[in-house]
Amino acid sequence: MTSYQSGPQQETTLQEAQLLEALRRGDEDAFSTVVDKYSGSLIRLAMTFVPSRAVAEEVVQETWLGVLEGLSRFEGRSSFKTWLFRILTNRAKTRGQRESRYEPYPSKTGSGDDSHEPAVDPSRFVKSGFWADHWASPPDAWDEHTPERILVSKEGRKQIDTAIQMLPEMQRHVMTLRDIEGLTSKETCNILDLSETNQRVLLHRARSRVRQELERYLRPNQRGA
Repeated sequence: MTSYQSGPQQETTLQEAQLLEALRRGDEDAFSTVVDKYSGSLIRLAMTFVPSRAVAEEVVQETWLGVLEGLSRFEGRSSFKTWLFRILTNRAKTRGQRESRYEPYPSKTGSGDDSHEPAVDPSRFVKSGFWADHWASPPDAWDEHTPERILVSKEGRKQIDTAIQMLPEMQRHVMTLRDIEGLTSKETCNILDLSETNQRVLLHRARSRVRQELERYLRPNQRGA
């Protein structure tokens, strides 16, 4: 049996080419490999578009069918992963609109949502006087172990997931791809059809919002530390 599992490093062009060749031959081992490797990520991304896990799982199934139908047309101008996530995004976007949950998807000309909303709550800054525009309520100080402490805590991970789900739609998509799935800026722009500038603004706003929610979560814990 041939193994198509990649190591800890990013798949090489040769490995990806071999995998694609196997998929086009109808190799069941190759297909099982990519399903095992990407299904969890696809469900997480789909859930940023649709209202329930059940619908997200249906979208993922539609995505795999789309992969099988489109393999012969895939020209390799992007990585297989980027192509796969873009198929998922297109199907999830359509399904989300059908579920009447989301507004029409934004184009590259806009930032997606909240384009005029400040990344940080203005009430956290001094409004007048000598210290105008300086912090009135600065961010809580995090030591080098704070992020790890949040991540290893089950409750902390739940807080992160909740904070991400509370984000506006486009911020949620961008943060999921960049900070959860570990995609590059270029890959994220390709998948979501965003400009680099818009992607960067959306990610900054998303990270700022999530950090504010985590500050609220950490304050009672810090007092009790």
